[in-house]
Amino acid sequence: MSGAVRWVCLCALLAACSSARGTSAESTTTSTIATTTTAVPTTTEPTTTTTTTPPTPTRVVIEQDWIAFGTAVDVTLHYPSRRVERIGFHQSNNEGSRRIEPLDTGIPATTMESRERLSDPNSSADVVVDPESDIRAPVSGTVVSSGSYDLYCGLFDYFINIEPDDHPGWRVKVLHITGLAVHNGDRVVQGETVIAPTARQLPFSSQVDDLRTVDPAWPHVHIEVVDPSIPNVPNPGSGYENC
Repeated sequence: MSGAVRWVCLCALLAACSSARGTSAESTTTSTIATTTTAVPTTTEPTTTTTTTPPTPTRVVIEQDWIAFGTAVDVTLHYPSRRVERIGFHQSNNEGSRRIEPLDTGIPATTMESRERLSDPNSSADVVVDPESDIRAPVSGTVVSSGSYDLYCGLFDYFINIEPDDHPGWRVKVLHITGLAVHNGDRVVQGETVIAPTARQLPFSSQVDDLRTVDPAWPHVHIEVVDPSIPNVPNPGSGYENC
């Protein structure tokens, strides 16, 4: 082989090798990038339970200086206690009891449900009073009778009848008291003369007790104005039917 030919062959061989090396260098390497996911902790807000306690009912008592709370025709009635919670009007068991027209005193007054009697729905007043307060005359006048009576099936109670100066001949009846601080013939002055130590807490539930706002129910004094000239027709619903 001549030198020229060998030179051509050598150049061709070198070119082939160079081409092979370039292909190897330019070969593509695929890299896989791993993605790492970091879990973010979930924050749970604490649950707060709020318990709302309703306010404790408070007994509302009005203090007054034995002011007038009602009129029965021409007889003016005054509160028998300085501390009064409320007043409930109801039917008397006496046909001669006169209607009491309530006065606005700021103390709650309610006409209670019918007792199925023959008298006016406002012919009696149950005045709810402080159990520790003394009971004073609701009118000025003269004590004409007093003592004890059978309130209900052998349960005895005290009463006082006062002939009012406003209407001589009529009777202002006071019931549900713990005793008598006056005697027949005594002169009494409304708001001044103590006629009984305290009101009597009856040993059974009364209609006026349903009007209470807090327990226990306070006692009440029953007051009515009676015209004795009106015959007392026996009333149904007197309370003695079940004795």
